[in-house]
Amino acid sequence: MALLLSRLSRLRLGKPVFVRSSLLHSNGFSTSLLQIPPYHVFSADPCGPRYPGLGKLVIFKANEYDSTHLEKKVPMELVDGKAMVTIGSSHGWVATLKDDGVVRLQDDLNPVASDTHPKRIPLPPLVTLPHCQTQVVTNVAMSSSSPEDEDCLVAVKFLGPQLSLCRPAHSNSEWINIRIENPCFHSSPVMFSKKDGMFHIPGSGGHLIGSWDLYKHKNKPKIQRLRFKILPELTKTKRELLHSCCTSEHLVESRTTDETFLVKWYRKATSSGVVKMKTKALMVFKLDEEGNAVYTQDIGDLCIFLSKSEPFCVTASFFPGMCSNQVHTLDVDEDALVDLSDSSIISGICTFGAPYYIPPQKVDS
Repeated sequence: MALLLSRLSRLRLGKPVFVRSSLLHSNGFSTSLLQIPPYHVFSADPCGPRYPGLGKLVIFKANEYDSTHLEKKVPMELVDGKAMVTIGSSHGWVATLKDDGVVRLQDDLNPVASDTHPKRIPLPPLVTLPHCQTQVVTNVAMSSSSPEDEDCLVAVKFLGPQLSLCRPAHSNSEWINIRIENPCFHSSPVMFSKKDGMFHIPGSGGHLIGSWDLYKHKNKPKIQRLRFKILPELTKTKRELLHSCCTSEHLVESRTTDETFLVKWYRKATSSGVVKMKTKALMVFKLDEEGNAVYTQDIGDLCIFLSKSEPFCVTASFFPGMCSNQVHTLDVDEDALVDLSDSSIISGICTFGAPYYIPPQKVDS
């Protein structure tokens, strides 16, 4: 817990620290990769008149006590919440949407990507389905780590009924627009399941999971009903607090353990000063193939990251200094750390213009 407290009180000048991690591949073999630990974007230090509109990236690594000020230059509009140009992030790529109605995938916020030759990949012009909207985005998800992969599928989930998919690497790429009929999915985030090869959306309340792909389940989603097991015992005061909160549901997959979790995130507006949302509780449920959702306070050597990015999960012991069995959360007005073993929460109220947790990024050797 001292990790977050130190983050909120101190900044330092440093160089990016890389770690050697052993990762288990789907084929059962492990490999050692040089990579940056999970991090979130904090801000950017303006470069001044010599580089107008640019700033040097400042990040917080999840296994360190202080911020890291990088030499990497990024457009200030990507970290300025007032600019409102970013709409999500996945695998280290940030998605932007400006007045021209074109979604672009950019690698500017990836510390290992080039700042002299940044990649900005425009997607096809958005097409709005009847009685839908394409200005307010819930989040963005990708089926692989790079939109330049031939088979990479990008999903943009809009607030409301529309889900749009496309393959950026295809020369004739165009949006495949899906109308989601069940309103319980209209405000929920999308994630890609490597295990199932489909995009999943949890329904409001967490009792349903809808799944879409480009084949059998494009127009008729696969629906899974969840049965909650071993629910936590709550006092009357705790129940009343949870009922007063704004609740969101998030699906996250562990690639190393092949586990899937449903996370319920409870937040409530502060009662004084500028109104901001603050984490009051968080519950994790382990899902199985039969649809059982078992409440747990022990996810082992894992760490879950929730933000405006596509959620992800890492093995904590791969990154020295990172504590296991925790959930890191980040939103536009709060950075919080939840210890699942005792449900304790440490949070800091702060404004983040780019509230994105970025998964580990491989450093090219």
